[in-house]
Amino acid sequence: MAKIKLTKNELKVQKDALKMYRRYLPTLTLKKQQLQTEIRTIEAKANAVNEEKRKLEEGFNSWIAVFSEKSAFPEGIITVSNIKKGKGNIAGVDIPTFEGADFSRGDYDLYETPLWVDIAANHMEKAMLLDLEVEVLDEQVRLLERELLATSQRVNLFEKVKIPETMENIKKISIYMADQQVSAVVRSKISKRKIALRSDEVSERQVYSV
Repeated sequence: MAKIKLTKNELKVQKDALKMYRRYLPTLTLKKQQLQTEIRTIEAKANAVNEEKRKLEEGFNSWIAVFSEKSAFPEGIITVSNIKKGKGNIAGVDIPTFEGADFSRGDYDLYETPLWVDIAANHMEKAMLLDLEVEVLDEQVRLLERELLATSQRVNLFEKVKIPETMENIKKISIYMADQQVSAVVRSKISKRKIALRSDEVSERQVYSV
């Protein structure tokens, strides 16, 4: 704990600081709770998207196995040409939002390639879209978790360090000033008593001299 001045001005500084900490702590606590809730919501959404992709791939693999022509699907037929992202804000944190993607398809011989390849390509696009969406959701969680860490540290700092420390400083200064006031009163009384005694002594000397 830093050394503080035991003065009236310092007492005001400490009281103002305590008011500020108590004013901002509820806001920080609310922000922490909001971030925790949003992170859980996004993680749940990411899990749902992953489950959707798993079911899509499961159905696709079962469907393509019927044709026994896996080798007929050209490699690199689907590529992502553009990922569409927007901007959002949660609890003061800027986050990316997923708005879709554009795909490019490679050239392949329409005569030599089975008819189901186009259908398979559509399924692959859907799976890739889900993957891209999960990546953006994961990025959202990463950004929010970073802010949550900083906010939690501030909450702990206020709750466990700043507020108790400031209250202790106020108590210390108040006790010191109260002691000083008592000492001042005692000194004043002693001084008055001495003045009264001197006055009595002077009066007695004047009486004797007469």
